[in-house]
Amino acid sequence: MRVLIAGCGYVGRELALRLVAGGHAAWGLSRHPAGLPPGVQPFAADLTDRATLRGLPAGLDAVVHAAAANGPTEPFYRAAYLDGPRNLLAALAEQGQAPRRVLTVSSTGVFPQRDGSWVDEASPAAPEDVLGRVMVEGEQAVLGGPFPAVVLRLAGIYGPGRTLWIDRVREGTARRPPPGSWTNRIHRDDAARAIAHLLALDAPEPLYIGVDDEPAELADVLAFLAERLGVAPPPPEPDGAAGGPMRGRGTKRCSNRRLRGSGFSLLYPTYREGYGALLAAS
Repeated sequence: MRVLIAGCGYVGRELALRLVAGGHAAWGLSRHPAGLPPGVQPFAADLTDRATLRGLPAGLDAVVHAAAANGPTEPFYRAAYLDGPRNLLAALAEQGQAPRRVLTVSSTGVFPQRDGSWVDEASPAAPEDVLGRVMVEGEQAVLGGPFPAVVLRLAGIYGPGRTLWIDRVREGTARRPPPGSWTNRIHRDDAARAIAHLLALDAPEPLYIGVDDEPAELADVLAFLAERLGVAPPPPEPDGAAGGPMRGRGTKRCSNRRLRGSGFSLLYPTYREGYGALLAAS
């Protein structure tokens, strides 16, 4: 299989590494494609500049769009999640490419639920903020494009180099949120494996949620980390606390039933295995 990974960052590099190890040909598209895993072929381009997309690798079987926004503002989100995919699809069509699958990575942040309810692929994605609406528009652009397409909505990605909560618990700066602060996550390695799995399926669904098996209250995650680190559990947030990583965000419980049902298995089925591996390696 010949695969182009457009936006070869945190998850894309891990995907590229796994594809090459499996005997596939992989190209990493980035503005500055330095430091790609061994065997991954670089392709320097800017997804927001269609002229740089001329001469894409020929005969692509699959294309993965995994670019991330450069900042939390509407122009950055439009560039990454809407203009970029549109330019990429247009370039593929202009060059006579016929990939059998285009996969775009999106976010469970497009779900607006704030009441701790369960959501799945049938749940409405009607984000209240403009950034979420741009992401949904980008999903629709890919699904409505000229090639068979799949959207994978990933939850919070953690893994090597992304240890925010471990660091905060260790430093004593974490605060325990009130009950009902549900979180969803997926380890970087499982995110990359999920993409590779969906590329290999004969007849995938158009939409999947990429999370581990167990949505968890943030308080439980923090208590687990404190116990493993041998430090005091985080104190509760002050009454009426404003700010913090959970503020202003919906809390929901995301189901991975469809992804699991497609035959996918997780290396890190819950935060315990994932964070446990990170702590063991530190």
